[in-house]
Amino acid sequence: MAPRLQLEKDAWRWAEMVKPEDITHEHIELAYRIAVLACKRGTCRRNCKGNPNCLVGIGEQSWLGEIDENAFHNIDDPNSERRDKNTFVGLTNLGATCYVNTFLQVWFHNLELRRALYRFQNSRAEGHNTDSDYEPRTICEHLQYLFALLQNSNRRYIDPSGLVKALGLDTGQQQDAQEFSKLFLSLLEDTLSKQKDPNLQNVIQQQFCGQFSYVTVCNQCGRESPLPSRFYELELNIQGHKNLTECVTEFLKEEKLEGDNCYYCESCQSKQNATRRIKLQSLPRTLNFQLMRFVFDRQSSHKKKLNTFISFPEVLDMGPFLEGKEEECTYELSAVLIHRGVSAYSGHYIAHVRDAHTNDWYKFNDEEIEKMEGKKLQLGIEEDIAETAKSQTRKPKCSKGYHCSRNAYMLVYKRQTEEIDQTETIFEVPAFLQKLVDQDNKKFEEWCNEMADMRKQSVDKGKAKHEEVKELYELLPTEDGLSYEFVPLEWLKKWLDDSTAIKEIDNSQFLNIALATK
Repeated sequence: MAPRLQLEKDAWRWAEMVKPEDITHEHIELAYRIAVLACKRGTCRRNCKGNPNCLVGIGEQSWLGEIDENAFHNIDDPNSERRDKNTFVGLTNLGATCYVNTFLQVWFHNLELRRALYRFQNSRAEGHNTDSDYEPRTICEHLQYLFALLQNSNRRYIDPSGLVKALGLDTGQQQDAQEFSKLFLSLLEDTLSKQKDPNLQNVIQQQFCGQFSYVTVCNQCGRESPLPSRFYELELNIQGHKNLTECVTEFLKEEKLEGDNCYYCESCQSKQNATRRIKLQSLPRTLNFQLMRFVFDRQSSHKKKLNTFISFPEVLDMGPFLEGKEEECTYELSAVLIHRGVSAYSGHYIAHVRDAHTNDWYKFNDEEIEKMEGKKLQLGIEEDIAETAKSQTRKPKCSKGYHCSRNAYMLVYKRQTEEIDQTETIFEVPAFLQKLVDQDNKKFEEWCNEMADMRKQSVDKGKAKHEEVKELYELLPTEDGLSYEFVPLEWLKKWLDDSTAIKEIDNSQFLNIALATK
C-alpha cells in the first residue's frame, strides 16, 4: 500500500493539466481514489485513511475470522452457579456478614446439632403437611431451612438473608464475632429447652456447654467457697504465650487475694488473705477455645489485634486440666476460625473445617470453598496475608501433629470416640424442609434455563449478524463498472456493531456543499 501523501499526489495530479470545464467522471473517481485496490486482510494494523477501499479498520479481522460465540453475549454461563457433585455449599456475604458465615459453616458440620435442628418442631410445623405451603419465621426455623439448603441445594452458594434478617443484624456493620457466637448458642439453648423431646432439650448443653467453678480458699481457716459457672467457650489470653497448653494453664492458674484485694471469709467473719483458681469440672462434646486476639490498649483507648503466633495440637488431651477425670477427655481438632487483617474493628473472617464423614479439610470463604490437599489442615496461605511491616514476625517451626497461626481467633475441638457409627452421620432432611429446598432448586433450574435461552438467542442473533456482515464484505469494495455509494466510515462502524442502534445517514452536509459549488 502506497503512503498516504503519495496517494494524495496521484489522486490530484490531473488537476494541474485539466480545465474545470473538461473534468470528467473518471477525474472525480481518481480524486476520490475509487480505483485504488483494497488492502489485503491482515496487512494493515488500522484502516488506511488514504484508501476508501481499506476495510481492515472497521473490524474485518473480527468479522471475517473465526467465530467466538462469547463475543455475541455478556451473559455468564448459569452452570457456573451450579453445585458440583460431592462438594459443599457456600454462603453469600451480605456486606459485613463473613463472621456469621464462618460460624454457620462450623455449626452445620456439627452433625449432632444438625440432626437436632431437623427434629425441632413447633406448633406451625406440627399442623402442617407436605402439600401445604410453609415458610420459616422464627430464628430456629430459618436455621433449619438454611441447614437443609446447605445439605441438598443445587446452588454453589446460597443467600442467608432470611436468618440474618430474623436475627436483626446490620449487614453493613461487622459485629463482635465472639459475642454473636455466645448469644446465638444461648438463644438456641433457650428455644430447644422448651421442646417436648428430652433429647432436644439438652443438645446445646451437651454439645457446647461445660462447667467450671471459681474456688476461693481462705488462708486462715482453709474454708473453700466454690462459685459454679457455665461456659460455651474458654476465653484464653495469648499474650506472652507460645502454645495452647500455656494459655490453658494460665487460665486455670492460682491467683493470690491479698492487701486491698483480700477476701471476706464467712467462717472467719473478716477479710483474710486467700487464693482463687478455676477448677474445670465437666467438658462439652465440642470444646471451643476463644483466643483473645482483640485486647484493650490503654494508650490509645481502643481495641487492638495481637498478631502473636500460637501453636495448637491436632489431638488435645484435657485430662491434666480436668478435676476428677471421670469422662473421656481426648479431643481432635475439627475447625479453626481465622481473622484476616491488622485491625480489631475490621478485617475478614474465614473458617477451616474438617468434614466429619471423610476427615478432609475445607476452607470456607463465604461463596468460595476450597478442599485442602491430602487430609491435613493447611494454614500457610492464611499466614502469608500481607499486613503492616510492624506486625510481621517470623513464623516458628511447628512440631509434627501441631499447627501454628497468628490469625486464628477460635479453635474448635471435638471429643474423640472409639467407634463412629456411619449410619448416625447420614440423615435425611425432613419432608417439609425438603419441599422448600425442592422449590428453591426448581427456581434455580428455571433461572438456568432462562439464562441459557437468552445466551442462545444472543448467539443466534450474533451468528446471523456475522453472516450478514460477511455478505456485505463481499460487496465492498465496488467492482469496475458497477454503481456505488459513499457511506461515512463512522456510520458504517456503528452499523456493523449494532444495526438497530444507529440513525439514518445524514447527507445534508454534502448536499449543501454541492449546491454551493453550482
